[in-house]
Amino acid sequence: MSDLDEEFAGTDLDLSIWLPHYLPAWSSRAASAATWTVSGSCLTLSIPREQALWCADDHRPALRVSGVQTGSRSGPVGSTLGQQSFRSNQVVREEQPRFQGHLTAGGRVEIRCRMELSARSMASLWMVGFEEVPEQCGEICVFEVFGRSVADGFADVGTGVKAIRDPGLAQDFAAPSVEVDVAQFHTYAVEWTPGGPATFSVDDRPVRRAARTPVYPLQLMLAVFDFPEWTNGADDHLEPKLVVDYVRSSGSSRRRPRHRRSHAPRSA
Repeated sequence: MSDLDEEFAGTDLDLSIWLPHYLPAWSSRAASAATWTVSGSCLTLSIPREQALWCADDHRPALRVSGVQTGSRSGPVGSTLGQQSFRSNQVVREEQPRFQGHLTAGGRVEIRCRMELSARSMASLWMVGFEEVPEQCGEICVFEVFGRSVADGFADVGTGVKAIRDPGLAQDFAAPSVEVDVAQFHTYAVEWTPGGPATFSVDDRPVRRAARTPVYPLQLMLAVFDFPEWTNGADDHLEPKLVVDYVRSSGSSRRRPRHRRSHAPRSA
């Protein structure tokens, strides 16, 4: 499990690290494909108006999503062996090959990003178990921001540990109000030791702590979501975006020196 220092150089996504699909086993590669661009040293995930629903006949509430992830695996079609199932006895619709772009088992993960959200959208970076066995499914959420919580330079920033179906974890998640303009670039991070505590921060300011974290390898999940059922009737034209300057994952909890760019990332 090597370190990751992704600055999104060039114009292509590094497909040896990132899979540009969201949980394709429950859907398909075609139906879960992200809308993304790499330019100006940034990755932009977006949801254009014409993008279809994800798992339209199965997931409630209805959602659209553009996401990338650093791991993927599943059992054969018809089995229940997949990642992050969202209901009991869910079965694989499209078998996925084993993909390990980047897994981490402790240290520090940080992201510098900005968001363009409305009251019907959200963005998040979280880590989930690779699920070699079904119980290894716990999550560490680095940040989760719903647009409906954003107002006057503040936002509810969700962080913490989600047990899901891991009997060794306790639910330890909250979304405190943080003074942060999410439309501008900020750094969201977590430092943790496997099975031990985690500290979550925004721009190096601690915002929460969790007592116990997963003890198994975790993959990164990065996505922007749109929930059409939350429409106010005048927001269907809006295009949620998550613009990412960099993502870093180090096996050491000690922060590495930041690379100073010669220019500020351009807005996408």
